[in-house]
Amino acid sequence: MPVLSRSDPSVLGRWWWTVDRWTLFSVVALIGFGYILVLAASPAVAERIHQSRDIFILKQVVFLAISGALMVGVSLLSPRNIRRLALAGCALALVLTALTLVHGVEIKGARRWIALPGLSLQPSEFLKPCFAVVSAWLLTEAGGKSGLARVRGTVAAFVIFAMILALLQSQPDIGMLTVITTVFFAQLFVQGMNLAFAGMGVAGMIGAAIGAYAIFPHVRSRVTRFLHPGQGDHYQVDTALQAFANGGLLGRGPGEGRVKDLLPDAHADFVFAVAGEEFGLLVCLLILGVFGFIVLRGLLRLIQETDEFVILAASGLLTGFGLQAFVNMASSLHLIPTKGMTLPFISYGGSSALSVALGLGMLLALTRRRTHGDPS
Repeated sequence: MPVLSRSDPSVLGRWWWTVDRWTLFSVVALIGFGYILVLAASPAVAERIHQSRDIFILKQVVFLAISGALMVGVSLLSPRNIRRLALAGCALALVLTALTLVHGVEIKGARRWIALPGLSLQPSEFLKPCFAVVSAWLLTEAGGKSGLARVRGTVAAFVIFAMILALLQSQPDIGMLTVITTVFFAQLFVQGMNLAFAGMGVAGMIGAAIGAYAIFPHVRSRVTRFLHPGQGDHYQVDTALQAFANGGLLGRGPGEGRVKDLLPDAHADFVFAVAGEEFGLLVCLLILGVFGFIVLRGLLRLIQETDEFVILAASGLLTGFGLQAFVNMASSLHLIPTKGMTLPFISYGGSSALSVALGLGMLLALTRRRTHGDPS
């Protein structure tokens, strides 16, 4: 195929030989797991809410196909165009997230979604990758090389972060706010934050967690149930843990699991439990390994990187991606308090799949091998 030739001068040809193909293939593997698990988990959920058995499957096929195309398309861009895309995306996501407070769809006491035909859009999902790139640009390049200009860029990054904080706590979406805060803090740390300030930042995050526990009843309820197993309703977590136990090493077999008949979010928040019951511990470890490989592979590629913007942006994107996967899997295993966060590319959800694809497309674009004369 001409596109696979090293001498192919076309855009796709140059992309193929400069993109990190190992990460690309790993993402394709996750999309494959997503198709299999939504096929396993969603029919029972659809029947329970009196919908067609195939409704979630058909939607997810479309979501993942568009996500794959989006990831490849974004990965073709130059770093300069990635910055422009992130700036536009961050501004639009901020406006739409603010709009949810006025015209958003309320689900379980939170206003995080905007109803669109065939899709409930969660704009805050797109803040994660876009803010990671925008903050990296502001921290490194926005003001130029002088000390005062750097200060202005840092102040601007904190101002945008404060706006995001105000919007997300108003919805409320403490889990998303925690992820974005962790991403921003990780970027500041990678940039060389003084250890004293790092300690103050950690103390501030602990204080914010205590404040969230005191202010928000749903946070207090989840933490209390996690710390005191004898209190409150533990049905979902207990059912998920029983599913892992039933699956054992090799699983009960495709279609033979029961957890999807019992949990309302088996196709989304607890899809990892479906994988554990039907395909067993080995497949769960394989999924975990793919996520870990993508994060470690990305970090290792940054060792030889000299562009500070690329280092900070990629670090933020990888932190957000890895943390989201960890929260979902750890919640299913009762290692942390439950949090409604999707497993990237595997859980059902259009907003999640598209935002993760956008972030990984940015990561692939920023970490492509570049030679002298390539656009910056």
